[in-house]
Amino acid sequence: MPRGTLEVLLVSAKGLDDTDFLSNIDPYAVVTCRTQEKKSSVAKGQGSSPEWNETFLFTVSSGVTEIRIKIMDSDNFSSDDFVGEAIIPLEPAFVVEAMPPAAYNVVKDEQYCGEIRVGLKFFPQENCEREFGNEDNLGGWKESSFD
Repeated sequence: MPRGTLEVLLVSAKGLDDTDFLSNIDPYAVVTCRTQEKKSSVAKGQGSSPEWNETFLFTVSSGVTEIRIKIMDSDNFSSDDFVGEAIIPLEPAFVVEAMPPAAYNVVKDEQYCGEIRVGLKFFPQENCEREFGNEDNLGGWKESSFD
């Protein structure tokens, strides 16, 4: 499995279901990569077509196959409302290492409720193992002038 750093560019969303009765929704996103979670800013007053243009970094280790982006509506006087969620597979990002922003479906209760634009970049971790050559090339005690 690939190891490294994943950069998630949260660009925008459109066509989100409006969960507020009297006003526009104030959406924000919660991006989850396994146990790591990052929260975007609240797109106050932007309604069903918010723009964030925010970047988040995640450490990727073995077993990570997807990220989840949960869209929430920030409410002042009650708990925040769940708008929908997008699940984005990471395998393509591991292969090409840079994916320009693309649209992914936002779903709630198996129903389409908008789309979100996300770009991905994967920076593989360099292999930490060093190859050791012949001991004679390493220097050390054989090179010392102590008699």
